[in-house]
Amino acid sequence: MSIKVAIVEDHQAFRESISYILQCTEGFSCVGKYGSMEEALEHLPKADVILLDVNLPGMSGIEGIKKIKKEYPDTKIIMLTVCEDSKTVFHAILSGADGYLLKKSTPIRILQAIEDAAMGGAPMTPITAKQTLDFFKDHFKLGKEDNGLTEREINVLSLIVDGLSNEEISAKLFISLQTVRNHIRHIYEKLHVHSKSQAVVKAIKEGII
Repeated sequence: MSIKVAIVEDHQAFRESISYILQCTEGFSCVGKYGSMEEALEHLPKADVILLDVNLPGMSGIEGIKKIKKEYPDTKIIMLTVCEDSKTVFHAILSGADGYLLKKSTPIRILQAIEDAAMGGAPMTPITAKQTLDFFKDHFKLGKEDNGLTEREINVLSLIVDGLSNEEISAKLFISLQTVRNHIRHIYEKLHVHSKSQAVVKAIKEGII
């Protein structure tokens, strides 16, 4: 079964090149491509992963994240942009983005990121990950708060922060995949978040990990 991907990108040449790569690569398919957030919201089909540009004409990609998540909460969103500003990364993640990649990433890296996101990971380049961590250090006073997480849930959250997929967490902790999913669901409920990226943000911001 192929991973269904939609693209929201105003640069036509780049949009078409990514679409072509997806269509030519086994295990992937492009189910929609749009030049604006408004067009995407009107016609967007259910996709496993959406590649979403930050700077779009009209409604920005970051503004569109919550609207997409409201309609398709299980769809993973990867911000794909030229912007390396840590504040932009931070706001995209807080809005519900599941990953963040630069447009200069190689086709192989983009395909890997799509696959990682579809499997429950949170793909992010080392540069953007470092920038996000630096932003937290500069703007938040980190300190542990009572969040009600069990020791096992903290272990799972720590592995999520390290970038492990559900399958890798299952193997690492010698527990079933369903048990991992149950732990993650409880983590989301206790931290009041809706995605792994948001859980990572809160874990770092509140000094949980």
